[in-house]
Amino acid sequence: MNCCRNSGQNTGYLKAGLSAAWPICLGFVPIGLSLGVLAQKGGLIPWQIAVMSVLVFAGSSQFIAVAMIGGGASIPAIVATTFVVNLRHLLMSSALAVHFQGVSRRFLVLFAYGVTDESFAANMARFTSGEWDRRSALTLNQLTNAIWIISTVAGAYLGQFIPAGAFGIDYALTGMFICLLVFQLRNRIFAITAVISTICSLLAYIWLPGNIYVIVASCLAATAGFLLKRIWRSRVVL
Repeated sequence: MNCCRNSGQNTGYLKAGLSAAWPICLGFVPIGLSLGVLAQKGGLIPWQIAVMSVLVFAGSSQFIAVAMIGGGASIPAIVATTFVVNLRHLLMSSALAVHFQGVSRRFLVLFAYGVTDESFAANMARFTSGEWDRRSALTLNQLTNAIWIISTVAGAYLGQFIPAGAFGIDYALTGMFICLLVFQLRNRIFAITAVISTICSLLAYIWLPGNIYVIVASCLAATAGFLLKRIWRSRVVL
């Protein structure tokens, strides 16, 4: 009886994880294919794209890395930029940590590897409602991870049959970042931060050598946005 009960519970956790994961997977497929195509056009071959997806598993930083590779950026600049972009994972993991007290390190390693913006949002919403289990969360993370890797590699192979510049593919990366920027402009602080980022990026591009201007502009704009938000909150309180 206990074996049957445990089997039923495990199946329930798996189904719950799959149910929560499939909308994210549907979104990952076109984005992963796009990344694979762009990476292939940037000079990467399928196995290199697969290694990048396995080791990094962060769409925004992978898109940035592909753009920097295509632009001839140095390896230290690419690594440093990816590191800065992925620092948000530290905050997301800290927020999730309260739901994983007393969990084994092996489980934490497997779970932490699959933390992304999308999985974080889905897991936090369900943990907050109280109707979520750690095994379901792990299923969600690992399934979305697998779909992302498969999609990026498939895009790499697909890119071999797409001529350079066809379907506006050379503009896809720029268009994606413009779209991401527009969605971030939720209020005045975000808009001002975007303007500051643009100004810092242009000035740093003129004065600094190589691609280090990307890191400098990102750090300055993020700091400015943080300070603006603190000033705004203090005024609201007063």
